[in-house]
Amino acid sequence: MTSARRLVAQHLQGLRLSGVDFIPKEPEPRPPPPAEAPRVTAEPPAHAPLVEPKPSADTRPQADDERSRRQALLDEVRRRYERDAPHERFVTGHTRIVFGEGDPCARVMFVGEAPGEEEDKTGRPFVGRAGQLLDKMIVAMGLSRDRVYIANVLKTRPPNNATPTPEEAALCAPYLHDQIRIVAPDALVTLGLPATRLILGSDESMSRLRGRWARIVTGEGRVVPVMPTYHPAYVLRQYTPEVRGKVWADLRLVVDRLAGLPASP
Repeated sequence: MTSARRLVAQHLQGLRLSGVDFIPKEPEPRPPPPAEAPRVTAEPPAHAPLVEPKPSADTRPQADDERSRRQALLDEVRRRYERDAPHERFVTGHTRIVFGEGDPCARVMFVGEAPGEEEDKTGRPFVGRAGQLLDKMIVAMGLSRDRVYIANVLKTRPPNNATPTPEEAALCAPYLHDQIRIVAPDALVTLGLPATRLILGSDESMSRLRGRWARIVTGEGRVVPVMPTYHPAYVLRQYTPEVRGKVWADLRLVVDRLAGLPASP
């Protein structure tokens, strides 16, 4: 066993002891090979070797003024969303707007489909059971929740946690595109089919989309790599070694890419 793989094995064992039990007991072999809406291009599957998650994946050196600048831009997008209130054009069951939270200079951004009951109560994304699993996924990647950025396609809870319709997603898309443009992550992880289809403009199934890098180009011309994977709520419903293994394989690709990237200035 190589030194890098031995370190990874030790890391995974520590995660299991910490309760990160969505990782399979034996890692599966890597599979083979209103902002302007981003342009989408396909990217061939990555073949980077498995490496130990590095501390640099959890830090993105930025001057305090840059972090403050980006947060101010995100706050302005939220105020614009509240003024426009696109959710008033469709039926919602919400009491609070759940806009998004995290590091405005995050290297990794996660996008889900819509807030649920617990999120609606707190005004924070991913704090229910699915959010607890997402927290474990983030820790397994060698990251922490306060160093990533988390958002949803819809900013309000649909009635009975219904799946967002394409029309609802389209009404909220410009604000999400602005969030992506401002955070400018090194990797964007889409959680579930509604978020993936909106971001990539695809109608393919999740089984065909997940585990394969795609990329979008923001209105400012920045290329953002996108890794689709299953939504944590789906993982909870299908809590099998096979599903957990697929999710971990997807997240491993993100960790590998981050490890090969220099920290953003």
